[in-house]
Amino acid sequence: MTPTPASKNRYLAFAVAAVAMLVLPLLLQATGSNSWMRIVDVALLYVMLALGLNIVVGFAGLLDLGFIAFFAVGAYLYSLLASSHLADHFPTIAAMFPNGLHISFWIVIFIAALLAGLTGLMLGYPVLKLRGDYLAIVTLGFGEIVRIFMLNLDRPINITNGPKGIAGVDAVTVFGHNMGQRLTLELGGWRYTFESVTLYYYLILFFVVLTVVVCYRLADSRIGRAWMAIREDEIAAKAMGINTRNLKLAAFGTSATFGGVAGVLFASLMRGVYPESFVLMESVMIVAMVVLGGLGHIPGVILGALLLAGLPELLRHLAGPLHHLTDGRLAPEILRQLLIALAMIVVMLLRPRGLWPAPEHGKSLSK
Repeated sequence: MTPTPASKNRYLAFAVAAVAMLVLPLLLQATGSNSWMRIVDVALLYVMLALGLNIVVGFAGLLDLGFIAFFAVGAYLYSLLASSHLADHFPTIAAMFPNGLHISFWIVIFIAALLAGLTGLMLGYPVLKLRGDYLAIVTLGFGEIVRIFMLNLDRPINITNGPKGIAGVDAVTVFGHNMGQRLTLELGGWRYTFESVTLYYYLILFFVVLTVVVCYRLADSRIGRAWMAIREDEIAAKAMGINTRNLKLAAFGTSATFGGVAGVLFASLMRGVYPESFVLMESVMIVAMVVLGGLGHIPGVILGALLLAGLPELLRHLAGPLHHLTDGRLAPEILRQLLIALAMIVVMLLRPRGLWPAPEHGKSLSK
């Protein structure tokens, strides 16, 4: 079968994007500062979170404001199983594991995916009959319950260390190399050193690409089309014989799985976990990424996540001068949030369907 010009252009765009993603960390590392590289790492994590939330919000049309709870489940699970925290506070565990629990990242990530998926099912089952604002309020409350639960689980038995969080979490080991340390490669007289944040970039990029592939396969599958049918008209979907109850649960469980995996990557990257990373504003920002990019459109969601994850850091350089212009009346952090909110309002007024909305197949856009 001869490829069409459109498919050729698509393959060319994929090839250019792949080369750019592979070369980007090398260019950023050449600047001599790891700060921008760390920002890119966190932005990729937000891409993974936004793609996971897009399954519930974009594909199935269910507004979930508590998605950050699954992120917290994965992060805390890895912090407990890949550090000495439990051995330090539980004599029984210390007797069996004198050096602490240091379970491999590759084992914990499967456990976290399973646990987060089960947590998603626990959230989805009680809210099957809720829609719209009511569903948003319940999921919002669920996210806050998980955060407060983790925050207060330091007494009477210290499990999460409360507001202090858990530090000293293990880095990922890939092919025998600890990614918390630099890696130097020598090939034919050419020598290059990869910093830890650069190694994590490639690891997170691998999981992001895997997430994109899974999301595309889901969107083109019978389950994905059933989700979209529920999003458009749940009553009509039910009349056509679609089991809306099971498919809603599948959406919550699948979405939560990606959140749990992203949480494990986050805890390993930061080498710790702290409750302030899972506040309500984080859930709101992830929802904003999906809506701003384009509901249900995977490239649009990726674009929205990258923009909203990088915009605060770009505006940091603008907030400083504005802080001086106001004679210090407004803190730079407040100005930064104000500028982000104004940018989002302008974008949604100009592009109400998102920056890169999904094409309307079968519908004519002409009058």
